Amino acid sequence: MVNLTTAARVRDPGIRALFTRDARWQAWLDVEAALAAAEAELDMIPVAAAEEIGRKARLELLDIPRIEEGLAVTGHPLVPLIWELDRVCADGAGGYVHWGATTQNITQTGQILLLRRAHHVLLGQFARLLEGLAALAERTRDFVMAGRTHGQHAVPATFGYKVGTWIDEFARHVERLRACEPRLFVAMLGGGAGTLASFGVQGRAVQERLAARLALNSMPVPSRVILDHLAEYVLVLAMASSTATRMAREIYTLMKEEFAEVEEPVSPGTVGSSTMPQKRNPKLSQDVVTLGAMLRSQVPLALESMQAEHEADRAISDISSRAVTESCALMGDTLERLAMLAEGLQVFPERMRRNLDLSGGLIMSETLMLELGRSIGRQRAHDVIYELAQEAATTDRSFRELLAAQPEVTERLAAEDIERLLDPLNHVGLCREMADEQAAVGRRVASELRSLGSP
Repeated sequence: MVNLTTAARVRDPGIRALFTRDARWQAWLDVEAALAAAEAELDMIPVAAAEEIGRKARLELLDIPRIEEGLAVTGHPLVPLIWELDRVCADGAGGYVHWGATTQNITQTGQILLLRRAHHVLLGQFARLLEGLAALAERTRDFVMAGRTHGQHAVPATFGYKVGTWIDEFARHVERLRACEPRLFVAMLGGGAGTLASFGVQGRAVQERLAARLALNSMPVPSRVILDHLAEYVLVLAMASSTATRMAREIYTLMKEEFAEVEEPVSPGTVGSSTMPQKRNPKLSQDVVTLGAMLRSQVPLALESMQAEHEADRAISDISSRAVTESCALMGDTLERLAMLAEGLQVFPERMRRNLDLSGGLIMSETLMLELGRSIGRQRAHDVIYELAQEAATTDRSFRELLAAQPEVTERLAAEDIERLLDPLNHVGLCREMADEQAAVGRRVASELRSLGSP
C-alpha cells in the first residue's frame, strides 16, 4: 500500500476491508450454501442436507485454527474450508458440500460477490464527487480565467467550464461502470474444465439457480479461462483514474505561486515541509496522481489474465484477482481525495483576472481578428492582428497602443469598440451554459446513484 501523505486526514472508504481473508472465506461459504440449495431444488442432493449446509455456512461457526492448520498442510486455498464445513454439518450433510464444483467456481464467484459490494461503494463515492463538482461548477461558472493551450494563453474561459469538463468525463465513467454490471456480476459453475459434465444434463439449470440465489447473472460459457469481464472492469477504473489525474494535475499546477488561482483544502496544523515553514503543498492532488499511476499499472496485469492455457490456468486467475482487488482499493482512495478537492477547493477570481491581463490584451486577439475580418476578410485580418500581436510580444509597446496606431484597425473599429473587444468577459463563449449544463448532469447522475439499493 502506498504511504500517502494525507492518510491521517482522509477517511478510509472501506474497500480493502471487503477483501480480507475472513470476508473472502464467508463469500465462498455463501456460494457453497447457494450451490447446495440450487442442487436440492433439482433433486441432485437431499433437501435436508442443503438446509443444514446453509445453516452451518457461517464463518463464526467454524474452527478457524483448524482451517489455518489445513492451509499449512495442503497449500490449497479452499479445501480446508470445505473440510471444516463438512465437519460441522450434522447427519452426513457435509458429504454434499461442494457437490460437482471445482475450486475456481467457488472462489471466482465469491470474489464477484465481494466485487459487487466494492462496486456499490465506488458508485456512492462517484455520487459524492459529482455533487461536489456540480456545486463547484455553479459557484465558478462566471470566474473568468485564461484558457491555456500548449501551456500558453489561448482565449478566455471560466473555471466553471473547466469543472464541467471533469463532470462530463466522470459521468461517462459512471455510465461505463453501470454498463459493465450485466457482464461482470456473473456466477461461474462449469466444473473442472468448464464443461458442466459433473452436473449432468442439469448443468445449466444448477448454474442458473445458483446465480439467481446470489442475485447474479449466469455465465453463458462457464469457462475458467474467460476473464475478460474482470479485465474490462479494471480498464474502466483505469480510465476513470486518468480523468482523476487530469483534474489533480490541473489543481496542482494552478496552485503554484506563479498561478495562485486555486488552493486545495489545507487543514489547520498541516505541515508542508520539515524545513520550509511556508509550504502549503498540494497533498491531495499529489496523492491522486500517485494513486492513478498505481491503478493504471494494473491494466497490463488485467490484460495478461485473459491469456490462458487450455481450460484452466491458476496463474491467470491469481493475476486477475490481484488486479481487480488492487484497482478497487486504489479507486476508492482516489475518489475520497477527489471529493475532498471538489468540496473544499478555494478559487481566487481576482488572481485569475490578474493572470488574464498579463499579456496586455493579447489573449483577445481572436475576437479582434474576427471583428476586423467582417470588413477586410478573415485572412487579412489575421495578418494584421498577427503582426501587431508579435510586435507587442517582442517590444515594450502595448497591444492596445499598437491597435490604436494601426490605420486598418482604426478606420474600421472605433476606440470604444476596441475597448469592448479587449474585455475578456465578452469572449467566453458558452462557458457559463456548459458549466450549468454539466452541473445538472452531475446532480442527475449522483441522484440516480443515490437511489440504488445495497447489493
